[in-house]
Amino acid sequence: MYARQAPVTARDGMAPWALRLRAVSAEEPSRLVQCLTGAILGCGGWVLSRAADQNGAVNLLFEFERHACIDIYTVLIASGLELSPSGHIHLTELCQCTRSQQPECGSGIASVDLEIQTFPLEAICWITAPGSA
Repeated sequence: MYARQAPVTARDGMAPWALRLRAVSAEEPSRLVQCLTGAILGCGGWVLSRAADQNGAVNLLFEFERHACIDIYTVLIASGLELSPSGHIHLTELCQCTRSQQPECGSGIASVDLEIQTFPLEAICWITAPGSA
């Protein structure tokens, strides 16, 4: 499910971070887009594009100043996203790097291309129900 994730990051001083993240969610796509957009804007980020298709795929492209990386990470999780393991690793790296180099890069920009596959709650319950295998 997460095999295609290919993060693209630049980690040399002031160079921007560009992350490609994948996640899944049980939230309804249009509600998820609305929730994430408000949360990202509330953290001082900029939503550059957002889309949801009929198959439940949601795509968001957004940027934020690196000093807000912990807030952004928090709102992604609080919105009900289940990030891929490598997504957690890359966001943790960004937060740790930003914290350790705060004076040099705290106002630098991070860019995130977030791809989310949503599933109806009924499908998730059916898949995880005991004896459904």
